Amino acid sequence: MTVHTTRLGSPPRHEAPPRRWRALTSPVRFDPWAARVIPWFAGLAAVLALAGLWVAFFVAPTDHQQGEVYRLIFIHVPAAWMSMFLYLVAALHAALGLTYHTRLSFVMARAIAPTGALFTVIALWTGAAWGKPAWGTWWVWDARLTSELLLLFLYLGYLALVSAIEDTRRADIAGALLLLVGVVNVPVIYFSVQWWSTLHQGASIRFDAAPSMAASMLTGMLLMALACWAYAIAMTLTRARCLLRDSP
Repeated sequence: MTVHTTRLGSPPRHEAPPRRWRALTSPVRFDPWAARVIPWFAGLAAVLALAGLWVAFFVAPTDHQQGEVYRLIFIHVPAAWMSMFLYLVAALHAALGLTYHTRLSFVMARAIAPTGALFTVIALWTGAAWGKPAWGTWWVWDARLTSELLLLFLYLGYLALVSAIEDTRRADIAGALLLLVGVVNVPVIYFSVQWWSTLHQGASIRFDAAPSMAASMLTGMLLMALACWAYAIAMTLTRARCLLRDSP
């Protein structure tokens, strides 16, 4: 007969339950989770966008210097924010894929890139439309505009690279390296106004100073930024599900 004893005062040992976020790295668990949350983020994006556009075009006052054309800021600025943020997130997933060899990380990088490229195009297009009345020309080789254009080329280059290589593993590694190299361009975009003399105006919202805009303008911009976030999440998860089902 064997008697199992425990040391007095020592609590019984229990295995730590697996963290829920780690479980989502499994495609089998990720797919049904994504299917549940996609409609919520898509609906949230629609509601926030409608509220943001209402504030932007019907509540926010007219700018005394630029007139009505300044309202492009409510689309331009959130799109520019998302273009940089999504690139960093895609690069982070690429780094995780290289480090831990997780298939889902590479899939997420592929799923994020098209949405990031879309926001970059929107930022460039609205910037050109805003620049025409403000600067008298559609395009100038301004430091911020040029580095934002380079960001679009990085997105498109990544998408072209992973599509051109038939071996999925090799394509993911090559694309991940390109994303990581291109990360250096993101701080260049953000700090270009401070580092060089440019035509582009400085940041309207800063963490170390009060916002330089009316409260209704700030509200509209934040609503549009949240709408872009929700849209990006919904589109990324939808595209990731498709990629997982198409992958061998």
